[in-house]
Amino acid sequence: MADHKKTGAEVVLKALVDQGVEVVFGYPGGAVLPLYDELFKQNHIRHVLVRHEQGAVHAAEGYARSTGKVGVVLVTSGPGATNTVTGLANANMDSIPLVCLTGQVATTLIGNDAFQEADITGITRPCTKHNYLVKRPEDLARVLHEAFQVASTGRPGPVLVDIPKDITMAEAPYVGPSRVRHKSYHPQVKGDVRQIERAVDLIARAKRPLFYCGGGVINSGSHASQLLSQFIRTTGAPVTLTLMGLGCYPASDPQFLGMCGMHGTYEANLAMHDCDVMIGIGVRFDDRVTSRLDAFSPNSTKIQIDIDPSSINKNVIVDVGIVGDVGHVLEDLCNVWRARQARLDPEAMESWWKQIDRWRARKSLSYENSDSIIKPQYAIERLGALARDTGREVYYSTEVGQHQMFAAQHLSMEKPKHFLTSGGLGTMGFGLPAAIGAQVAHPDALVIAIAGESSFQMNMQELGTIMQHRLPVKMFVMNNNYMGMVRQWQELLHGARYSESHMEMMPDLVKLADAYGMKGLRVDKPSELDATIRTMFETDGPVIVDCRIDPSENVFPMVPAGNPHNQMLMGENDTDAMPIDKDAGAILV
Repeated sequence: MADHKKTGAEVVLKALVDQGVEVVFGYPGGAVLPLYDELFKQNHIRHVLVRHEQGAVHAAEGYARSTGKVGVVLVTSGPGATNTVTGLANANMDSIPLVCLTGQVATTLIGNDAFQEADITGITRPCTKHNYLVKRPEDLARVLHEAFQVASTGRPGPVLVDIPKDITMAEAPYVGPSRVRHKSYHPQVKGDVRQIERAVDLIARAKRPLFYCGGGVINSGSHASQLLSQFIRTTGAPVTLTLMGLGCYPASDPQFLGMCGMHGTYEANLAMHDCDVMIGIGVRFDDRVTSRLDAFSPNSTKIQIDIDPSSINKNVIVDVGIVGDVGHVLEDLCNVWRARQARLDPEAMESWWKQIDRWRARKSLSYENSDSIIKPQYAIERLGALARDTGREVYYSTEVGQHQMFAAQHLSMEKPKHFLTSGGLGTMGFGLPAAIGAQVAHPDALVIAIAGESSFQMNMQELGTIMQHRLPVKMFVMNNNYMGMVRQWQELLHGARYSESHMEMMPDLVKLADAYGMKGLRVDKPSELDATIRTMFETDGPVIVDCRIDPSENVFPMVPAGNPHNQMLMGENDTDAMPIDKDAGAILV
């Protein structure tokens, strides 16, 4: 039986409180004013006022990625709702749990092209895990609780709830979350025991095994990362991580080969190519890892563990597919492995590690440093080292581009949920608002937003959010006056024709910081880099560092699009660089 009736707006706030929501990121407008009126009357939920609705979704992502909780967004109808699309698509690609509440015109006006009307459920159907249009007050509480269940279980993702204004103003019954269960959505969390036993048999017989792990491990929770480390160390096998998986296995461990994929390490990519058993855990075999599918790890037996059944065999046909939550499956894998007293062939493993060590000796992430100009790799290395020296909990967010790849390569992530980046969609403008969400979630932590100057400008209006909410975010802008990754591809793949990739006009970032009332610093000499970074960390409140880096530096290794993942470019002057396939639309180098 439902509780006493409230207004729809009261029902929304009550549902959020009962779901444990502490923070909402949003931007008001006419269709959601009843909800904002209820927000004004209560003290349970903090509202973070952003400067753009895209920023609200990315901030909610940063909150969700760094905590594992559901991020919540509240925006108005029409353009307020449509401005969330990029953020929702980003969260959907990276499996981030969000609930986005959008205002809508009154039910009597839907379909009439009313002021600020948009069919947001139709627009976002391809880029959300699920969405709802609430048509009756009596459905409101149920829909809200279902939205949180769908967003946070199975493969996490964004759920949109579109609420017409008259629904928020009408009387509506309230039911609590314990009395709501989705009728048809029941994700499988326990893996099939027979498939798990088959996987253990294959791993135990492997001569050249490789664990390939990704964001699904992080989404499963800290326990999954601990079980992963335990199982991998028990086997003694090597492990590589995707961009989204960085931190789920400690980078300092000698069994870690580095990131795999387009800008992965030489040893990780060659181990993927030459392994005889590949154990994919929480990964979807995306194109940035596999590159050319017909040449991907051609002689390996493949195992895939993922909670999303549609991800199994979607991109790469595997020999053993296990549907289930990574944490549950890893627990069962560990139990079966121990029960059978399984172990890998010591002689085969010794030979495999000797081969890996020969690949490691290539030192694929090395670079030629300079005393006259700041190399981006050096900037990232010093940023990471000095951040560790503070002794504080450190969270990094990144934008998208060269700086993102340099950060992935040269920051050693030891724990999950501390490296926040846009993987599947590759969204410029993600990093700054994501840092806001992480700082709101972890007010005492050191939160560093690593950006390129081009990405930074995508959502730099959120500097106002940072100042209004007194968030001490540290922004490290690696400024080379180029869309760096675009310029790199143009140099390597398009005959050095730099078409519209040079940022000829840039704001003075120090003056911009001053205009917002925060501290701005600029550094262009390697000898002054450490002192500038320390000043950034020691300054109370937000700081922008304009770090002028070498504009000609490229990210290597690089697997050109269309090449097998074991054919990497190792550097501009590398005589051993693999040829680029002309049929892939590139040129021979």
